[in-house]
This record gives sequence, C-alpha cells and structure tokens, in this order.
Amino acid sequence: MLAAERLSAPAADGLLRFLTCGSVDDGKSTLIGRLLLDTRSILADALHAIERTSRRRGLEAVDLSLLTDGLQAEREQGITIDVAHRYFSTGTRKYIIADAPGHEQYTRNMVTAASTADLAVILVDARKGVLTQTRRHSYLAHLVGIPHLVVAVNKMDLVGYSPDVFERIRADYLAFAAKLGIRDGVHFVPMSALAGDMVVERGANLPWYQGPTLLELLEEAPPARDASQGRFRFPVQWVCRPQTLEHHDFRGYTGRVESGEIRPGDAVQVLPSGQTTRVKQLLLHDAPLARAFAGQSVTILLEDAVDVSRGDLLVRAGEAPEPTRKLDATLCWLSERPAQAGRRVLLRHGTREVRATLAELAYRVDLAELAEAPAAALGMNDIARVSLRLAQPVAADRYADSRATGAFILIDEATNDTVAAGMIL
Repeated sequence: MLAAERLSAPAADGLLRFLTCGSVDDGKSTLIGRLLLDTRSILADALHAIERTSRRRGLEAVDLSLLTDGLQAEREQGITIDVAHRYFSTGTRKYIIADAPGHEQYTRNMVTAASTADLAVILVDARKGVLTQTRRHSYLAHLVGIPHLVVAVNKMDLVGYSPDVFERIRADYLAFAAKLGIRDGVHFVPMSALAGDMVVERGANLPWYQGPTLLELLEEAPPARDASQGRFRFPVQWVCRPQTLEHHDFRGYTGRVESGEIRPGDAVQVLPSGQTTRVKQLLLHDAPLARAFAGQSVTILLEDAVDVSRGDLLVRAGEAPEPTRKLDATLCWLSERPAQAGRRVLLRHGTREVRATLAELAYRVDLAELAEAPAAALGMNDIARVSLRLAQPVAADRYADSRATGAFILIDEATNDTVAAGMIL
C-alpha cells in the first residue's frame, strides 16, 4: 500500500496563495476547474457558459479548463498564456490560485506568480513523466523560496491508474530534487483532474493510495509566512505635504510595511543617507495607530525634520543593511532581446530606481543538466548568476532573508519594458 506523507503542520485557518505549474498540457487549468467545481465555488451562470462552449466543441464532458483560460487566444489554442488568478474558499480557509503557463516561451509569466506563492502544485503528466519544463518550474519555485511543493501526478486514468507509474515518477522527481538541494517539503499525490480522482474527492480508482487528497494537503498546509516577524522595512512611496492651513506643517511618509513592525517612539534610520530619528506618530486613514505591521499601508510621521524622499528606506535603528553600489544576484531574463555584459538598464528596488550596468554574466543555469554553463549572452527565460554596478547606492537585503527587499526588476531605459527579475544573493 502506498501512502504520501502529510504536511507536518496542523490544519490552519487563513489565506493560502498557491501556484499551479508544470509542462504544457499537464492539465493545470483543468485541475483548477475541478477544484472550483468540486468545492462548489462556480456560479451557476459560469458553469452553464462553459457547458455550452463544451457542447459546441463536440465534447461529451465539460471542459473545466475554460474556467481559467480567459483570454480569447487561450480558448482558441487550448493553452494558458497569461497567469490566471482564481479565488475560492472552503470551511477551513481561503485560497488564491495562480495558474502559470506551461509553454517555455511564457516561463517569464510564471516568475511573478511564484514570487508571492507559499505553495506550488507542480503537475506531471503520468504518460510523460518529469520533463524539462517540469524541472524549470521546480527550479524557479525553489529559487524564489516557495517552502512547500506538491507534485501532482495527473492523468492517472490514461495509464490505468498504475501504482508502478506513480512510483517511477516519484523516484525520478526525488532524484532531481536532491540535485537542487530540496530535502524537505515535497509531497506527492496521484490524480485525475478530468475524472476528479484525489483532487477534492478520493474517487474509486486509486484504492492503493492511502495518502491525502490534493485539497486535504492544501487544507493542512502551513499558513502564509509571517512577515511581521522579520526586520522592519518600509520603502517610502510618497512624501505627504497637504497644502491646507490646518495642516501646513504636516509632513508624513506613506508606503507599505514590507516586513517587521514599528511603534511610535521607536528609533529608525533613513537609508541610504543613514540619518536617525524616532517615529512620532503612525496613521492609517488619518486614524492614529499603536503599531504598524507587515502588509499595512500607513503614514509615518517622524520627530525630526530629516531629509526623506520617495525611494528611501526606513528601517529600525541598528538593523540596517549596508547600502551598496554592487549587487550579486540570480537573474531571470524576461526579454526577447538578448542581454550581454555591459548593457545599461534601470534597476527598481522597492520604490527606489537607479541606473545600473550588467557588469558580469558569471554563468547561466543549464536546467537539463542542472549545471553551470558559460554565459556570453542571456536569452529569454535564461536563469543566470550576474553582478550589477549601480550609479547610486541601494539598501538591499538578501532574498533569502526578505522577499520584498531582496528582489528587484530591471527595466529597459528606451522602451520602459521589464526585462529581468532578480534575487539578491
């Protein structure tokens, strides 16, 4: 009898953001449709609409992938192009699902979705096993710090619900995960999203599998990481100076608390200038706050008239990262135009934007072999180790320490296109 290990944490209320990814035609959109259908999260008119579309296409069963493939091009081609987000809830918790495209050319769309996910469901077609795009998405999920991976071996109905097929794929994936350095947090479940086996209901076709269904794994997944436990980080979005007689001397700094928490009276430091002062008051919609914590958008008033501008970073005194003009990072190149060493770009880190140069392309990652390969240039979807030189200093954390202040994007100065996403080492 085969059994999958359950997630170690007990069932917890709260929001869970998760990502579905994998190779093309692994059934990601159908899986989400099945989750929505079997948890009764589909409105009747939406269900009737996809039933009509399915009949027009001559299908005997409802095409559940239509619930997420919302673009006209997606419906016409039967593929996912953009990241689709869907929301549903059960009696235990609420969910936000991001459905990432499977085609290699749309891998760049997956990076954004993965950056905010706390769990990734990686689909594998039982007929095909672990493919290059499966490895690519798994590598990206690991790279951006998603703590829990669920490998859903889909389309088991097309291999006769064979336990041997499931075990072979499980062994292949674990060998690959070990090379990536993934030791914990990987869980496996066999399923048929089309038939509904082991998604929400257990079904009758997989009696040899004694582990939890996919929904049970999601229900038991630990809640989203508590960013309030980290160091206080507050990128200044806007300097608020109301032009009224009543508030003629008001100067507040608005933005979102990315991590940690702060209270009136706490000593803070302004980066990159290094000036120190104390918090005079915290406001939320003009109402005073006793404390502000991660996820809140607030206005901070300071005791002293220090120089603070958009793009500056407020941190707790004594917890400041060292401002630097050089960054070593892992980069995912998103542009169709290749990148070479010496290329000039704009680097956006939090609310700060500085000019930067790709000083060195150390290597790119060969995902087929999981090895370092020479990098004379970076093509679209390449993942590489790079060094950047900056025209002005930024106060950056390691991505491993803070997702918000350890990440950045690169922008083409001429077109204003986002050409890369990076994680600071």
